[in-house]
Amino acid sequence: MRYLFIDTSNNLIISILENNKEIYCFNSHETNQTSAQVMPVLDEAFTKTNLNIRDIDKIFVVNGPGSFTGIRVGVTIAKTIGFCLNIPIIPLSELELLATTNTDTDYNVCLIDARRGYVYGAIYDKNLDSYFNEQHILLSDLEKEYPNNYTIINTTDKIDIVKIIKKHENDEPINPHTLKPNYLKKTEAEENLDAKRS
Repeated sequence: MRYLFIDTSNNLIISILENNKEIYCFNSHETNQTSAQVMPVLDEAFTKTNLNIRDIDKIFVVNGPGSFTGIRVGVTIAKTIGFCLNIPIIPLSELELLATTNTDTDYNVCLIDARRGYVYGAIYDKNLDSYFNEQHILLSDLEKEYPNNYTIINTTDKIDIVKIIKKHENDEPINPHTLKPNYLKKTEAEENLDAKRS
C-alpha cells in the first residue's frame, strides 16, 4: 500500500509511505512559503520515488488545528486529488501528530500557540489515546490538567508519521466533499460578526 501524507497546518510536511515505510519526507518550518512550496515539493516527492499520483492508495491529511490559511491549503489539495482520482482520504489531527514524538514520559502534552495566552492543546498517552481532548484553551487552564510524568511537545521536529498512519490506516475514509478544516475556534471574521450581533 502506498500512502500520501500532507500537513500544511503549521509546517509543510509531505511524505510518501510504501508498506508503512517512509520513502520520501519533506519537513519545513518555513510556513510563510507553504502555498508557493507545496506543489513543487509534491512534484519532487513523486519524481524522487518514481511514482505517479495514481499509484497512491490513500491520502492522509492534517486538517487542523493550526494556521487557518495553512490548513486550507492542505485540505484543498487532498480534496482535489481525492475527488478527481477517487482516492480515499483520512483526516488527522496536528496535535495527535505532535504526540507521536518519542519521549521517556507517560504522556505528551501537545501545544500549538494560538496567541493571547491561548493554545490549541491536547494530552495523549504512548498509544496516542487521548487523556485530554483537543481544545482551544487558555494555557493556564490547560496546565491544571497536566498529568504526572509528561513532556511538552510543540514542534514537529521528531514526529513519527508511520506511527500515526498505523493507528488510522483502517479508519473509515471521508467523502472529499465533507472534508473540512478543524479550526477548533471561530475565525476572526466570525468572531467579529458575532460581536456586531451582540
